[in-house]
Amino acid sequence: MFSKRSRYRAVPDVAVLDAKGRVLPSKALRLLPDVTGTFRHTVAAGDRLDQVAFRYYSQSVQWWRVCDASPQILSPLDLLGQGPLVTMRFQVAVAAGDPPWAALRTALAAKPAVADALFQEDVDGDRVARAVLITYNPRGVTAETLVQAIIDAGFQVTGPPAAAGQVGQEIVIPPPAVG
Repeated sequence: MFSKRSRYRAVPDVAVLDAKGRVLPSKALRLLPDVTGTFRHTVAAGDRLDQVAFRYYSQSVQWWRVCDASPQILSPLDLLGQGPLVTMRFQVAVAAGDPPWAALRTALAAKPAVADALFQEDVDGDRVARAVLITYNPRGVTAETLVQAIIDAGFQVTGPPAAAGQVGQEIVIPPPAVG
């Protein structure tokens, strides 16, 4: 039984077999809808999805609408940087020559717990700041292991890893539902 405001209410009922061969009632997979919004919210330290939803909809239970419109948020804990996947920024440098980004991509792709890696280069005159943003499951790989992979690929790690969660990022706030 779902309330009339539930995102699962319109999802069709299905029957599935469990591991013991029993038929169990369930809901079909709920696909993310195409959602757009003209409102943006910049995530601040300590923001919670229920509080953000209350601010924009006057209903804390509407937090899932923000998740639907902002696919980088897979769970309410992601907003706080406490989800199953975390993103860490690793400041890197190279001794000389071109950075071995391809070698690093290969090394990180070999780690099953690594979901994504984004390479950044910021040029300011003669100064080049480089970083790698790695999204990974900390239960499958440690930050220390990632540091070693970065070093093995030919980089120097120039500081401790820093959390690069949603703080400071914009998320989409879709318009309130009609009806």
